[in-house]
Amino acid sequence: MGQLNAEVIARQAQDAHSRTLALIDGLSPQQLLGPRLPTVNPLHWEVGHAAYFYEFWVLRQHLGQAPLRADADRLYDSITIAHDNRWDLPLPSMEETHHYMQQVLDRILACLASAHDPTRDYLAQYAVFHQDMHNEAYTYTRQTLNYPAPGLGRPAPTALGSGVLEGDVQIPGGRFMLGATEQEDFVFDNEKWAHPVDIEPFCIARTAVSNADYLGFVEAGGYQQQQYWDDEGWTWCRQSALKHPVYWRQSSSGWQQRQFDQWRPLPLHSALIHVCWHEAQAYCRWAGRRLPTEAEWEVAASAEPSIDGLTLSPRKRRFPWGDSDPQPDHANLDGFALGTVDVGAYSAGDSAFGCRQMIGNVWEWTADRFGPYPGFTPDMYQDYSQPLFGTTRVLRGGAWPTRGRMIRNTWRTYYGADRNDVFAGFRTCAL
Repeated sequence: MGQLNAEVIARQAQDAHSRTLALIDGLSPQQLLGPRLPTVNPLHWEVGHAAYFYEFWVLRQHLGQAPLRADADRLYDSITIAHDNRWDLPLPSMEETHHYMQQVLDRILACLASAHDPTRDYLAQYAVFHQDMHNEAYTYTRQTLNYPAPGLGRPAPTALGSGVLEGDVQIPGGRFMLGATEQEDFVFDNEKWAHPVDIEPFCIARTAVSNADYLGFVEAGGYQQQQYWDDEGWTWCRQSALKHPVYWRQSSSGWQQRQFDQWRPLPLHSALIHVCWHEAQAYCRWAGRRLPTEAEWEVAASAEPSIDGLTLSPRKRRFPWGDSDPQPDHANLDGFALGTVDVGAYSAGDSAFGCRQMIGNVWEWTADRFGPYPGFTPDMYQDYSQPLFGTTRVLRGGAWPTRGRMIRNTWRTYYGADRNDVFAGFRTCAL
C-alpha cells in the first residue's frame, strides 16, 4: 500500500465536517428527525453516528482513549442498533450533538498532528470516506423527503460542454486485471485485490442513458408491459405503482422532474437519475440492449488498447482520463452542481476508448451481484462489505454529490435492486 498523508487527511476531515453542517443547515427539528422510512436514517441520529465512527475506530480502538460520551455505544453503534429503532433513541439535543461532533473533530485533528502512525492514518482516512458517504446519503435524504436544496456556499460549476453523444465504442477483448493494486494509498476490502479476468470484445455506449432516451421507454408504456421485466422486477413495478421514474411527473406544460423541493422542466439531455436496477433492466430489454458486467465497466473506464488496437494493453488508468486526481473539467463531482448535467459534457474526462462521464454525474448500475473478489478477507470494519454480498447489485463511477477525493475506477458501491432513491443511472451495451 502507498503511504497516507496525515496533513491531507486532517484537511479532508475538516472539509467533511463543514459539508455535514451545510447539509443539515436550515432544517427544523422535525425535519432532522424525519419520517420512519426504510431507505433513510433520521439525520439527527446519522450525523452523530458519523462522528462516533471516528471516535470509536481512531480514538478508542486504536489510541485507547476513553469515550467522550458514556452512552455513545447505545446511541450511535449502527451494527447493534436496528434501523427502525433509530427514531426512538434518547438522542442528545442538536446543540449537544454539534458539540460532540466538534469534540471528536478536535481530537482527530490533534492526533493527526502527532508523530507518524500508519494505522492511525488508515483508520482516519477510512472515517473521512465513511463521512463522505454519509454526506452523500444526507443529500439523497433531502431529495427523498422533499426538503429544500442544501446551500453549499459555492456557485454551481459551469458544465463544460452540453448536449448528447450518440453511439457505442468498440472495446477489444483480452486479459484484464480487475480490482485495485497495492500501489493505492487506500482501498476498501471489496476492491482487493487485482486479479486476472478474460474479457470478450464488446460494444458499450459512449454515455449514460439520458432523460430523453428513457422518456421513449416511458411513453411507449414500458411500465405497463410485463415483457420487459423479470419476475422480481415486475413485482416491484406493480407494488411501486410507478409509470415513470419516481421524481418525474407529466404536467400541462410537459414532463417535469423534482429536484429537492422544486419541480422543473425535465432536462432532456441530462443523465437519467433515480432509477433502480429493475428499471434499468426493463429499459435494456425494451431497447434491445444490456447492462455491462462489472468487469466490462471497469475495462471501459480504465483500460487502454494495445498499439495495434486488437487487444487490451497491460496498462490500467486510475481514472478514465489518466492517473491525475479529478479536476473541475473532468467530471461533475463534489455536489456543487446540485444535479446532473448533459451526458455530452466533460469531454476532458473521456476514457481511452472514448466513454464519457464514467466518473461523476450518476452512479451506474452494472449487471452483476455484489460479491467478493478471490481471496477476500474483511478489513477491520468487518460489516462494510460482506453482509451485502449476494443480495445487492454493483454500481460504479460515483455521482454528482460524490467527493472527488474518494472515487476512482476500481471503487465499488452496492444497493438493493429496488433502490431508486440513490443517485443511480446506467449506460448500456450492445447485445
